[in-house]
Amino acid sequence: MKIQNHHDLGRRDFIKRAGIGVGAGMFSLQRAQGSISILDNPPPIQGFDDHGNGTGTKKEWIPVSDRKIRVGLVGYGVCKFAASFGFQNHPNVEVAAVSDLIPERCSELAKVTGCKKSYPSLEELIKDDTIEAVFVATDAPSHAKHCIDALNHGKHVACAVPAVFGSFEEAERLFETVKRTGLKYMMFETSMFRENLYAMRQIYHSGGFGRIIYTEGEYWHYSEKGIDSFNNWRHGMPPQWYPTHSDAYYVAVTGGSFLEVSCIGIKSTLERYQPGNNIYRNPFATEIAFYRTSEGGTARMGRSSDTIGNGYGSETGRTRGTRGSYYDGYEGEEKNLPDLTRPALPPGMPEGGHGGSHGHLTEEFVRAILEDRKPLIDIAMSLNMTVGGIAAHQSALKDGEWVKIPQFKL
Repeated sequence: MKIQNHHDLGRRDFIKRAGIGVGAGMFSLQRAQGSISILDNPPPIQGFDDHGNGTGTKKEWIPVSDRKIRVGLVGYGVCKFAASFGFQNHPNVEVAAVSDLIPERCSELAKVTGCKKSYPSLEELIKDDTIEAVFVATDAPSHAKHCIDALNHGKHVACAVPAVFGSFEEAERLFETVKRTGLKYMMFETSMFRENLYAMRQIYHSGGFGRIIYTEGEYWHYSEKGIDSFNNWRHGMPPQWYPTHSDAYYVAVTGGSFLEVSCIGIKSTLERYQPGNNIYRNPFATEIAFYRTSEGGTARMGRSSDTIGNGYGSETGRTRGTRGSYYDGYEGEEKNLPDLTRPALPPGMPEGGHGGSHGHLTEEFVRAILEDRKPLIDIAMSLNMTVGGIAAHQSALKDGEWVKIPQFKL
């Protein structure tokens, strides 16, 4: 049977380099004078203009409550993520406050979301007791710290990827904080609601794949000069420290995890990956990881920011199981597949970029709060999609030596 499915301070102190080591909590935050750059006309970023094909069946959205959740939005940098996921368009959300360290950006965020209240930092915003939930779209090295701070102030948290940045220790602290507070935490991994991954997940949980033998995922993201970022945190970063768009093609499909990894790093000719040119001492623009999975299978996950010329971007994956496989669509033994189309969105709620995934992530987070349940991408899945890449970079630095990966399970 074949089914076709068509297919993207606090913090004012930042990146103090105090002996960055793999798996260590490298960053304390320090905002140096003049260290934040703003691009008036940033170059297009791969993935953001991918709104999918819009081929899914249009379903009717059924509200579960008329309550409005008061949400704070934090972070309006080059990616403008705080406004990109449609919180301001959701009928069950009131954008109660916004924040960005740069006043001009903060004002723009307030304007585009129709919000009348702003704070100069996340640290100030989370003191507002009227705010119920926070979307953290700040710099990746600060994600864990900012989420922990927000949770400790009684806020549910949605966070841009990755959940943590290069630190197993921060992963443990974030996991324990979510468990201790009992609050909702959801990482906004866009691949989860790409049409092909969502279909794979439905097929897997209906038994259509059987046991997964092999999965592959890829995240090719080329930018010759790099993407502007707070204190240049993206400049020369280890590719596998930002792994979730590819790793989701196993972890998000199955709910499983990676047990150990062997990874090969490939050196680059790009300036930012040369010795001494990045704070990570990282020479690799490409890292290809080979994993053992929690159900006894294998996975190959590729992450690259290097190519010749204007390389294509790709965030996708494929699955092969004992009863079926998925490439451009399902081929397998299962004749009674479940509905493979994504859930409905509220009227006026845009699907957004990264394959039309943005709106679905916000809808899932909001519903999890209203229905008082775990989000689809809970803290365990979020970390299992993130920490494999940290171990993979360790392996790459050791010429492919096998490295064990921490496991997270609720």
